[in-house]
Amino acid sequence: MPIVAPASMAAPILLATEGFGLDLDILNGNLVNLAILIPVLVWFLKGFLGGILARRREAILQDLHGAESRLSEATAQLEKAQAELAAARQTAQTILKDGQARAAAIRAEGEQRTIAEMARLQEEAKADTDSEARRISNELLSRTADQAVALALQDLPDALSHQKQVKLLVATINSLG
Repeated sequence: MPIVAPASMAAPILLATEGFGLDLDILNGNLVNLAILIPVLVWFLKGFLGGILARRREAILQDLHGAESRLSEATAQLEKAQAELAAARQTAQTILKDGQARAAAIRAEGEQRTIAEMARLQEEAKADTDSEARRISNELLSRTADQAVALALQDLPDALSHQKQVKLLVATINSLG
């Protein structure tokens, strides 16, 4: 015959007369269960979660150290690149100034050569003009002299005797040459 518990009593699922038992009565046994369960959970989870958290912490620290080293390398490379850029700008400024100075010198030299060439051409033109003027003057003098001699020779036979004409011709020839 089965044992039936009275209705006024709480119905424990397991009745233990000796040793460990589980009381499911919420009002009577919950505090004891919690007092046992919480330290056990803390003790077990402390090792498990602590290990996970420690490994995660180490991984994060390694990532931070790696990021810091990459940042310092990038900063060093940036500083080096900025220094190279500044040097390149300085070199470009120097080249620009040298180029401008050389262009000014070439321009001044070209102007001086042009002025000298113009002066030479003017001297040549003046020399040519003077030469042509002398040639024309000599030609005119020669023609004038020839015409004067011709006119004199036409008038001389009537004005001078033959002996005087010979003397005059000899004197003229001597004076010319």
